[in-house]
Amino acid sequence: MEQPEVGAVRQFMQQIPFNRLLGMELTTISAERVDIRIPMKDELVGNFLHGILHGGVVTSVLDVAGGCIALMGAYQRMKEQPSKEIVATLSKVGTIDIRVDFLRPGRGQWFTASAIPLRTGNKVAVTRMELHNDQGHLLAVGTGTYLCG
Repeated sequence: MEQPEVGAVRQFMQQIPFNRLLGMELTTISAERVDIRIPMKDELVGNFLHGILHGGVVTSVLDVAGGCIALMGAYQRMKEQPSKEIVATLSKVGTIDIRVDFLRPGRGQWFTASAIPLRTGNKVAVTRMELHNDQGHLLAVGTGTYLCG
């Protein structure tokens, strides 16, 4: 049976239309790590001459992965609170800042964004994210700061 926080984060992610448009699929979700997989499709190409994944898609999937791990940390911190308070707090989670370094062109059949927490405080979470292609090449790294309380 799925942990309540895992179900809450999964539901939160799936309810965002943009995430569905990109084809995001949560493949790993725990307090220590989140992995999100997206398929390459024509609609996600940024450089049509080379068929490379758009930088905005890279940033978006890294941001969602970072946000999901921030949600997991916030939920873990609040799990003894009444569910109404948890929902009210989690509904306010949002990106404060994100930095992405693009290391290689986004080539591949599919991509996996992973995120780990660096620090989760009472108000702010800081995360580290990476994007790999289907061949395991590291394409981009990011650091995100999220409001989580």
